[in-house]
Amino acid sequence: MSTTWILLIIAGVVLVWFVITYNGLTTLKQRAGQAFGDIDVQLKQRHDLIPNLVETVKGYAAHEKGTLEAVIQARNAAVASRDPAQMAQNEAQLQGTLGRLIALSEAYPDLKSNANFQALQGELSAIEDKLAAARRFFNNAVAEYNAAIRSIPAVLFAGAFGFRPQSFFDVGEGARATLDVAPSVKF
Repeated sequence: MSTTWILLIIAGVVLVWFVITYNGLTTLKQRAGQAFGDIDVQLKQRHDLIPNLVETVKGYAAHEKGTLEAVIQARNAAVASRDPAQMAQNEAQLQGTLGRLIALSEAYPDLKSNANFQALQGELSAIEDKLAAARRFFNNAVAEYNAAIRSIPAVLFAGAFGFRPQSFFDVGEGARATLDVAPSVKF
């Protein structure tokens, strides 16, 4: 076998290896993008639910104007978010204001027993569960993608072909716990 054939075989193996690695990175990047789209869908559903929740609370707690305005401002900031880091920060703020809004029901027994408020609170809870699952899926997809672009052999060319590390979607521990607090029972 001549040297030319050996070089052609080596070049062919390197080319196949490069194509397989590149396609794998592209697949992982696409999966992370799709997972972020799932988060976006859940956030839009939550954003659409918030005005109804605020309107219901307004009827019972009109003098809680500061809390209601804070929720609306946080919602508007969250809706305007575009990149994952900014979105996570604004969603954490929204989560905190929603927690204060839900807490108002403890101070207003009529609001707490209102069927519309209960239905909206149930919908919000269901959306939060779906959102938590979507965040876990996204963060897992980002972790796999980030690990792939940092591992050999991809690290040798990933940056040159536009494969950059992605940020996780983290709303922080405080915001995560805001709506998940179990009510206290006192006798």
